[in-house]
Amino acid sequence: MPTNIKCAPNGPYLLAGPLTLTDPTGKDLEIPEGKKIALCRCGLSANKPFCDGQHSKQGFSASEEAKQP
Repeated sequence: MPTNIKCAPNGPYLLAGPLTLTDPTGKDLEIPEGKKIALCRCGLSANKPFCDGQHSKQGFSASEEAKQP
């Protein structure tokens, strides 16, 4: 089953496992089936690449329609 990525209005990217997230050092993090994660989209999280809610505290705004690449 393909991975679905949802862009939360004015918030993070929302995903659910199973998936593998590879960090910048090459370390793989296995996200098991059914486990939900939120990835930072605003760049303000202290726990990147994961969202820590800073977008709502700082007024991050991004709810535009996605365009086909």
